[in-house]
Amino acid sequence: MSDQRVYNFSAGPSMLPLSALERAGSEITNYRGCGMSVMEMSHRSKVFLQIFQETQDKLRRLMQVPDGYQILFLQTGASGQFSMVPLNLIGRTGKADYAVTGNFAGLAFQEAKKYGQANLAASSQDAGFSYIPAQDQLKLDSQASYFYYCANNTIYGTEWPYLPQTGEVPLVCDMSSNILSAPVDVSKYGVIFAGAQKNMAPAGLTVVIIREDLAGHHLPFTPLMMEYQTMIDKQSMYNTPPCWCIYMLGLTLDWVEANGGLEGMERRKRLRAGMLYDALDGSRLFRCHAEKGSRSGMNVTFRTGSEELDAKFVSQAAQAGFVNLKGHRKVGGMRASIYNAMPVEGVEKLCDFIRAFDKAN
Repeated sequence: MSDQRVYNFSAGPSMLPLSALERAGSEITNYRGCGMSVMEMSHRSKVFLQIFQETQDKLRRLMQVPDGYQILFLQTGASGQFSMVPLNLIGRTGKADYAVTGNFAGLAFQEAKKYGQANLAASSQDAGFSYIPAQDQLKLDSQASYFYYCANNTIYGTEWPYLPQTGEVPLVCDMSSNILSAPVDVSKYGVIFAGAQKNMAPAGLTVVIIREDLAGHHLPFTPLMMEYQTMIDKQSMYNTPPCWCIYMLGLTLDWVEANGGLEGMERRKRLRAGMLYDALDGSRLFRCHAEKGSRSGMNVTFRTGSEELDAKFVSQAAQAGFVNLKGHRKVGGMRASIYNAMPVEGVEKLCDFIRAFDKAN
């Protein structure tokens, strides 16, 4: 194995900021002179409670989370929220609206049907999830308990270019793959959740930002561990939280803050994505899966049209130090995930490789 770091285009778990990894490495056996690793300390200890509070405060500051919202550090992954959201929220009217623009929103929609009437408010399945439906295409129910959508679709490479307008109906958003990549107005949402392993921390942590008045209305058979109110009351510590991941999130947030905050992340996002789409659109060989206007700034999906050439591209790219470019089995082709921690130079070099491969083939 080489001791050289590769450019890791994995959709998740994905690359973390190098400074965060190096800091964690320097503290791994002895965290700031306490004589033990964060992985070894009690979650009730004074040292860890300080890490926990500092991390929560950093996230609140960076995302400008307003008063009246709780930040929870949970487990079960974003997929656990597919159940937790309806269990806690659908009871108000027994109905909810779902926009299905990709694989994970589809799974959430199927899960919600177990707990109430889940309505299909929009779908882009008719065109292989290659676009985001426009506002006037959303079939909204004013009696819905909430409107659910997934902001960025990792598998198909689309991203919502606008904030859905749903009147009084609270927005619930799965932001797993684009959280922290641009400023968002948290006050426009009822619930934001994200699995941490794309833009925040290692796998194992799920961040939930919830408007306080939406908690406490769970269905009577909701498991204790899946009640938002329980987790709010116990400050995410009904049981042992994912301590190491919370610590790593804190280090990642330090890096985000040092690099211009969410505005800085958005500038980098636009730069990386712009370069990559330009290289693909300018080639004769490659075509993008997502339609212009719906393209993701985090996951760029593309293919040649030949499975043989796609496999050749992935193989040669890996040899050149660009790894995890193989597309999801549902779409095939290639996928370059260019999350916050991907350096601009990694995308520049990938663009050079794409142009050279295009010319040679």
